[in-house]
Amino acid sequence: MPKRGYHHGNLREALVEAALLLIEEKGPTGFTLSEAAKRAGVTPAAVYRHFEGREDLIAEAARQGYEIFADLMEYAYEKGQPSALASFEATGRAYLAFAKKYPGHYVAMFESGISIQRTPELNAVATRARAVLEKAATELSMHIPPEKRPPPQMFSAHIWALSHGVVELFARGSPGTKAPFPPEDLLESGIGVYLRGLGLVPPDK
Repeated sequence: MPKRGYHHGNLREALVEAALLLIEEKGPTGFTLSEAAKRAGVTPAAVYRHFEGREDLIAEAARQGYEIFADLMEYAYEKGQPSALASFEATGRAYLAFAKKYPGHYVAMFESGISIQRTPELNAVATRARAVLEKAATELSMHIPPEKRPPPQMFSAHIWALSHGVVELFARGSPGTKAPFPPEDLLESGIGVYLRGLGLVPPDK
């Protein structure tokens, strides 16, 4: 019987999928490349044909996550049109939906310590994702008198931080932080308070 050679059809993707599962189970620093290889059904030596180390593997998981994230944000933005307010609120909800549906990607992107500057590809797609929220903030800011208008980058950063905080504290099952309200309600009401403060929604909304 001939010796079985290396014939994995898509090892790179299989390793990313294995890493995502391990990230969900053990966190981004709780597994080794050997474990990822075993989960993918290949030898540890095969891993190095595609990734120099665990951080490179996690960076690829993060890059793929940002691709999904940016697409979701863009879809949410377009779905909210033609209202700038609806588009802005939709992007906030998309953040929470992404974190719940893609926990492995989310951790690789935001909790692994991997810099978005690690590769040009990772930086480009992360920038694309941020740009969607900044575009929504820019359009919504046009409804604010110039003397009261925060820079769109600040505006979008506030909503990003609010969304991220709700995810981290209340949407991912962190012990001791169970909220008396659903995360979706917390985020929507928080965004509402912020937008009312800018005079963008009526006080009774």
